[in-house]
Amino acid sequence: MWNMFRTDAEGGMVAGVSRITGGGGNEIHAYIARPDGPGPYPGVVLMHHLPGWDEFYREFSRRFADHGFIAICPNLYEQFGHGTADDVTARARGEGGVADDSVVADAEAARDWVTSQPTSNGKVGIIGTCSGGRHAVLVASRVQGFGAVADLWGGRVVMPPEQLSERQPVAPIDYVGGLSAPLIGLFGNDDQSPSPAEVDQHEAALQQNGKSYIFHRYDSAGHGFFYYHTPNYRPQQAMDGWNKVEDFFNQHLV
Repeated sequence: MWNMFRTDAEGGMVAGVSRITGGGGNEIHAYIARPDGPGPYPGVVLMHHLPGWDEFYREFSRRFADHGFIAICPNLYEQFGHGTADDVTARARGEGGVADDSVVADAEAARDWVTSQPTSNGKVGIIGTCSGGRHAVLVASRVQGFGAVADLWGGRVVMPPEQLSERQPVAPIDYVGGLSAPLIGLFGNDDQSPSPAEVDQHEAALQQNGKSYIFHRYDSAGHGFFYYHTPNYRPQQAMDGWNKVEDFFNQHLV
């Protein structure tokens, strides 16, 4: 939990950009942060949000590593080339976004990279915010082997027919029967993507399919309330949410 380390504890982390084999067999970049110790450690795959493979997700990865997880954040936008996160994201949006099949394949490859590490305990969770929350739910519903999933205000888990496309042909909620891991969801009650009604619909589908889940909904919070670099930041709700996610992952992955 936050600020619960012992002052006499030793150790640190190793963090940086590496290349891994992605889901299509090609090399992709990934930001990896891991504890500097013998382990064994649980792992977590971070699905970056629509703003891209950005600095927030590098910091997010290091925070997990500092709390005892092997964290890997694959660049889901590798196919759109390189530049600043904003530039690459603009190209991705201009080409209709990243395909769901590509996301699923790269996430599975990232999970397999974690479990191949000698310091891994063999258990890996998956987490994402915004579009990454949608991707986390999608991946855990289509791929077996994740131990826990965290959806942080993932928009378009629920998608009406007019939002479907060649690259996103099926709404993640329609894969709910295949969800193979317990799910935690964090949502702001002032959000409109997902709206409270869409969160209700997602919750109803989970209940109907007998899935293990827990949703936390925060008043006075909208979309992106973890994002300390934006006006959407809500520190009290963000810290409570972070502790709930870490507790959930410790429960299911350690």
